[in-house]
Amino acid sequence: MSLVLIGFMGAGKSTAARRLAGALGVEAADSDRVLEDELGCSIEAFFDREGEAAFREREERVVLELLDRDVPVLAVGGGAVLSERVRAALRAHTVALLEIDVETAWERAAGRGRPLARDRDAFAERHAERLAIYEGIADAFVPHGAAIAEVAGAVGAMEPGTRLVWARSASGSYPVWFGEHVWPRPGRCFVLTDESVARLYAHRMPDVGLAIAPGEASKSLATAQVVWEALAAAGHTRADTLLAVGGGVVGDLGGFCAATYQRGMPVVHVPTTVVAQVDSAYGGKTGVDLPQAKNYVGAYHQPAAVHVVPSTLESLPARERAAGYAEVVKTALIAGGALWDSVLAGARDDPDTVLACARTKLRIVAADERDAGLRQVLNLGHTVAHALETVTGYTRLLHGEAVALGLLAALRLSGQDALRGEVAELLAGAGLTLAVGGVDPVAVARATRMDKKRVGERVPFVLVEAPGAVTPGHAVEDRDLLLAVQELVA
Repeated sequence: MSLVLIGFMGAGKSTAARRLAGALGVEAADSDRVLEDELGCSIEAFFDREGEAAFREREERVVLELLDRDVPVLAVGGGAVLSERVRAALRAHTVALLEIDVETAWERAAGRGRPLARDRDAFAERHAERLAIYEGIADAFVPHGAAIAEVAGAVGAMEPGTRLVWARSASGSYPVWFGEHVWPRPGRCFVLTDESVARLYAHRMPDVGLAIAPGEASKSLATAQVVWEALAAAGHTRADTLLAVGGGVVGDLGGFCAATYQRGMPVVHVPTTVVAQVDSAYGGKTGVDLPQAKNYVGAYHQPAAVHVVPSTLESLPARERAAGYAEVVKTALIAGGALWDSVLAGARDDPDTVLACARTKLRIVAADERDAGLRQVLNLGHTVAHALETVTGYTRLLHGEAVALGLLAALRLSGQDALRGEVAELLAGAGLTLAVGGVDPVAVARATRMDKKRVGERVPFVLVEAPGAVTPGHAVEDRDLLLAVQELVA
């Protein structure tokens, strides 16, 4: 089986192949270089003389021959995957996509002897057209700028049926594994989970160190102290790993305890709910609640790894699974494009959708780890959602149920009535209720002022212009906010 690097022009496949092969101690090949040796001229010269069809025919044959030889590491030309025969052959190999945005690709490829990098508009269209093909066949996703030496071990260890997203941030990088056989087996570790997850999956993990009561009420400083004391009683040090197995509560609490125990120990997440697999397990935000507001005490602490086992969602109660869908809709609104189209067409929490949501969040975190700007879009719907959870004492609403209501409020505040109708239909179709009774709308509006994003007198809101056009930092009039909340609690 070969490790095959694919990607658009300028992604750095040739260089990455050499470095990966060097790190793994194996041989590398580059289909473009092999093809030029065979042609006896540059690709640009042949392309201009014979045309693209003749070039693709020769390219297909060379790539298929190299795949048949099982070269350990192989870089293929950006357009090689346009061939159905090449795509079929790649199914027997591990395919890693080197990601690159169109602006960076143009900067690196234009004027460098690339026959398809002469016209900027055509270049951008080609990038968009190929992206879906690349993503559809990739087993591993490597963001532009990732250190190949870091990625080599993870990519080299991939097994059939496993997918990998390499996560990057200013404070650290880590692998995110997807598959049925990616349960972690760290060395000395402390397993934190909840009682429900322990009953289901204790046989899949090392001995459980502590199983907390399920639910948001456990995400407190009191429970954090129980975790810290259990770590100390078991003799754990910062050289050990805290393995957090469960949903958002376990992940947020476990990450916070890992960040603070002996001033920091590694944490590995195994998310078992839709909310956690789509959103909360990534990005390094950890924390616990106070009676006054949600997530008010916390720290940034990137995980050492995340292991996503899709089948764990099958054991979720229907209400919990439906609640998680709200985070899918939120992420699709932020991403726009193909993800929004697939969710609008009915996608919910299948592995491909979960993977796409995770990649969306990880791209945002890579650009803005500490909420200086872009990352704030991930708070879409959460200002009102957190206020609803606080006012109801963290007991009446699941987090995703509150997010569903918060999304409707955000879309009303955005003036996007038609889009709000579409989102309401999606949420209702998943079994989510679109209103909550017995709640004082004034109290909810007042509670939004405690949002942790507030740094001045007013709370900044994330608003939506269209799917894929979501921006933070908007001021909202008190009257408009109250009207939007009243609509939810009528």
